[in-house]
Amino acid sequence: MTASPASEVLTAFERRGWTLGVAESLTGGAVCAELVSVPGASAVLLGGVVAYATPVKHSVLGVEAELLAEHGPVRAAVALQMADGVRSAVAVDGRIADVGISTTGIAGPESPDGQPVGTVHVGVVTPAGGWTRELHLEGDRAAIRAQTVVAALAFVLEKVEE
Repeated sequence: MTASPASEVLTAFERRGWTLGVAESLTGGAVCAELVSVPGASAVLLGGVVAYATPVKHSVLGVEAELLAEHGPVRAAVALQMADGVRSAVAVDGRIADVGISTTGIAGPESPDGQPVGTVHVGVVTPAGGWTRELHLEGDRAAIRAQTVVAALAFVLEKVEE
């Protein structure tokens, strides 16, 4: 039996003794839900923030207000700041999470800012640095959200195992 992507992520983190925080917009908590479906996830996952409304990305995750006002929430820089900000948002006893991952994008059915539906940015911040990945997904709203969860888990696993 092959391990699920969530299980692989949690195993990789556990090997390193790392903790994780998740910041989600278009996925609405689905990345966290996938992780907590794995028994023992609490050894790694500190928590998550669903920052669905744009102002919450600033007030809770610390994304620069000017960036959001000028460019909107679906940008690589926003994903990176979300991934970094969630590390502090889920801190335990003053210790931030070692890694943050984030999702922001347009699941549809319409685009509020003219970008194509299916435009998604995933951010990952680890002790070694920060990265983003832009995705152009197809399908209906549910399919785009599901593909984003899979892509986010694959991206964080890739960066953790580098």
